[in-house]
Amino acid sequence: MKRQRTKKTTDAIKIMDAVFGAKDPHWKQHVEEERQKLAIGVLIRETRESLHLTQRQLARRVGTTQSVISRTEDADYDGLKIETLQRIALALRMPLAITLGARSIQLQKV
Repeated sequence: MKRQRTKKTTDAIKIMDAVFGAKDPHWKQHVEEERQKLAIGVLIRETRESLHLTQRQLARRVGTTQSVISRTEDADYDGLKIETLQRIALALRMPLAITLGARSIQLQKV
């Protein structure tokens, strides 16, 4: 009797599901939350850089320290608040909006 070989997968999601899924059935949700934090940090950094501002310069505009701006741009930071986002948006002279599905609110106008 010939033994059939099972093809090994190279699909990262399938591999991670096999490794992490047994330990944490919500691992995909945790990964998505981390992606969202990363996206916010990248958005702030890219916007700041597009305006040719250093973290220190943005911090002065916001009325905070460079380390606070650094934390907001860090994907590992869990303490970001809407008030901080509002202050950063105001300092960047950009509107801040929150969208839920088709509905959206403008938190501040520039």
